[in-house]
Amino acid sequence: DGFKNNAIMKHPPKDLMSALARAILFAYAFDPDGDPDDNSIEKCLEHSIDLIGSIPTIAAYAYQAKAHYIDGAPLLIRNPDPDKSTAENILMLVREDGRYTRLEAETLDLALILHAEHGGGNNSSFTTHVVTSSFTDVYSSIAASILSLKGSRHGGANLRVTKQMREMEENVKDWKDEKAVKAYLGKIADRKAGDRSGLIYGLGHAVYTVSDPRAQILKGMAAKLAREKDRTDEMRLYEMVEEFGPA
Repeated sequence: DGFKNNAIMKHPPKDLMSALARAILFAYAFDPDGDPDDNSIEKCLEHSIDLIGSIPTIAAYAYQAKAHYIDGAPLLIRNPDPDKSTAENILMLVREDGRYTRLEAETLDLALILHAEHGGGNNSSFTTHVVTSSFTDVYSSIAASILSLKGSRHGGANLRVTKQMREMEENVKDWKDEKAVKAYLGKIADRKAGDRSGLIYGLGHAVYTVSDPRAQILKGMAAKLAREKDRTDEMRLYEMVEEFGPA
């Protein structure tokens, strides 16, 4: 029906969250019943379930569009496989060879579950409550919530963590050297490294002030994944940041 080309491929995204929000607003015009403003309980459930089923594929296609049109990589578009889980489909759709291990799929599945269960009072969930209270349609509400999640003090914080860790890996020659890791963390705190904000990203949470239970659960899977991928040195570097960063 032209949705994939018109909503995603013709306008390659520089930011995947913006691309996802735009595609969901575009889906308003492709509502299967032709009445996207029907706010009955039944229709809201149908719209929501349809979006839950569609979003992983939309996100994967947006990723491939960015990789090709913005970053110059080959364009690789596959159809999702209804026999695979959501996590398996995401890995298959974003990877050049479409391959993944069982542990990778289980780890991503766990991450998706933990974030889905993390609703309630966070910024993007709160945005959903605010926007739906005006009796707008589901598509508009979810697009607004995704754009809230995009923010660097919410879901977008993950990108800051990733960038900072990449910089640390480039600047700390020996990842096993505790003194070198502490020294670089000191530079970040002194606004002499990183983005000069003085913040070590990934440590601390507005609500989970002692520890983040999601992180505790994911850490065990991350350790298994590090062993499978022969990246235990990198895992140890992350653990040192976790250990020394608060001080």
